[in-house]
Amino acid sequence: MGVYLVSVGAEEWFGEGEGGRGDVASALNEELRARGLPPYDAVPEETDFVRGSGQAFEEKLSPPMGGFGALCEAHLSREETETLCGWTVLVPVSLDDDIWLPIETGYTESTLVVGAPQVLALTERLAAVLALPPETPAMCDNLDLTMWFLDGAAKQLAAERPGPWSEDLDTAFYVALFLRAAQHSIRRGCPIVYS
Repeated sequence: MGVYLVSVGAEEWFGEGEGGRGDVASALNEELRARGLPPYDAVPEETDFVRGSGQAFEEKLSPPMGGFGALCEAHLSREETETLCGWTVLVPVSLDDDIWLPIETGYTESTLVVGAPQVLALTERLAAVLALPPETPAMCDNLDLTMWFLDGAAKQLAAERPGPWSEDLDTAFYVALFLRAAQHSIRRGCPIVYS
């Protein structure tokens, strides 16, 4: 069990009833129209799992987040930190302002939708501060990032090539997690949600 970040396919995104997010999809499109933006309708279908294909995203939030919070506080504004850390739905749409929807989720009383391009820009800044290594897994379709950080590969690389990223691997994990989630959302054109 635990909390995961996962990509969502069209069937779940537009689905009604239990397991569907049609209420969020509809409310988001109303907000986009009100802002003069096109609706977000081009959500890809979920594909069969193929390890390393980059067609799905699934990572577990397991390490403590204290160091990540401190990094955000040191390098981002309060509003930027809210965008990066407060969202419940990440979409591949550029949004000048975050969108609050009065829809309850399993974790919050309302839904905060943010644009993946904005999250990508913020996490790229943090990744540069930490000098996140290029070996950090890029395709995160089955806990690849979680395993890399928790099962020893990151520790081994940190011993061989220490740097700012290796001083707190939990913090590096969250920078990589949000970076890869934003990249995946943009690349695949799909939403990312907490599950």
